[in-house]
Amino acid sequence: MIARMWRGWVRTEQANAYVAYITGTGLREYAATPGNLGCQMWTRDLGDGRTEVLTVSWWESRAAIIGFAGSDIEAAVFYPEDDEYLVDRETTVSHFEVAAASPVM
Repeated sequence: MIARMWRGWVRTEQANAYVAYITGTGLREYAATPGNLGCQMWTRDLGDGRTEVLTVSWWESRAAIIGFAGSDIEAAVFYPEDDEYLVDRETTVSHFEVAAASPVM
């Protein structure tokens, strides 16, 4: 299993709207892609007017990630309204081999 992670930053007052937007775009697209094993979006208020956003998705293989991201799986995928929310963003993603896991409680 491979974990795919991306990070961006939004204005705190727009955090809930951005989460709703990405839930309807990115997370929906992750879930609809064959080989996706799940996804989550995490947020953290930084206390300086910004909220950090982290998307995490789990995939059966790198080939499955290509089905979502295209041939350059290291490049982040963005959506049309991202520029309305993001004050900063990573343009690449990180991939990790999942070495061990336990059930979520």
